[in-house]
Amino acid sequence: MTPAINHQWRLAARPNGLPKPSDWHFTSEAPPVPGPGAVLVQVLYLSLDPAMRGWMNEGKSYVPPVGIGEVMRALGLGRVVASNDPSLAVGDHVVGITGVQDYAVLPAKEATRIDPALAPLPTWLGVLGMPGMTAYFGLLDVGQPKPGETVVVSGAAGAVGGLVGQIAKLKGCRVIGIAGGADKCRYVVDELGFDGVIDYKAEDVRKGLRALAPKGVDVYFDNVGGDILDTVLAQLARGARIAICGAISQYNSTEGVKGPANYMSLLVNRARMQGFVVFDYAARYGEAARDIAGWIAEGKVKAREDVAVGLENFPATLLKLFKGENFGKLVLKVAD
Repeated sequence: MTPAINHQWRLAARPNGLPKPSDWHFTSEAPPVPGPGAVLVQVLYLSLDPAMRGWMNEGKSYVPPVGIGEVMRALGLGRVVASNDPSLAVGDHVVGITGVQDYAVLPAKEATRIDPALAPLPTWLGVLGMPGMTAYFGLLDVGQPKPGETVVVSGAAGAVGGLVGQIAKLKGCRVIGIAGGADKCRYVVDELGFDGVIDYKAEDVRKGLRALAPKGVDVYFDNVGGDILDTVLAQLARGARIAICGAISQYNSTEGVKGPANYMSLLVNRARMQGFVVFDYAARYGEAARDIAGWIAEGKVKAREDVAVGLENFPATLLKLFKGENFGKLVLKVAD
């Protein structure tokens, strides 16, 4: 049966700093109808990611900004409820760019079918989804870790950072995490198996790096930018590689992005700093998914999702990312 109503969160204004309630507009309308080659998907879970904050800003980026009045862009997982394409049937579970709403029409070629019997649904938005792809390619293709090297990961208790550290351990590296708060730091070491961790909320990061990485940092996977990036730059080993994944400390700045003051360390240490966007690796997602799923099955990789409930709670839940309140991959449950 055709659903009766589709609730949506639309961008009402471009945020200045942290998004506030007036930056959003909650709307209701009839659900869309899939045309030829498309499917109608009931959204079950939404992936909430730091990158969403950048998508709200006007200006050049790797994807166009969300337009004022448009449904907020988001990766979602849902169930096909109507199909106009033979490749997908009603009842199939798929992942795609659904937006923050109850129902979305997706071109069938842009909806990736997943098997809910292989892993819990939220996991397909975490280590088996975009965060997993980001960790895999950012570390292995950009960071290029070698056995015995020291890898440092900021945002180490997050969806991407936690997997980066675990993959680095599988590759024979010594792994140091940077995280905020005693609970997250214990999780990083005791559950994820990092060799050490620095609590940036309670410790001097510079002193911590000198103690835990006395020979320097060979690979740095950066999720936060700002002062922590500057601090790690001062502790690089010769030939170090830095993978720039994100800069969550800067996304809500009202004074512009703070660039690295210690960038000359790249010259002195013959180091390389490279940004990357996970979408560039889309043709190889299957490779990463196979490896990660295998590691999970073998008990070599652990995943954690922080699941909030209710589409109506989207604006407040999104803010958890920027306040450091989420623990693991932040997912919003929309429907059963």
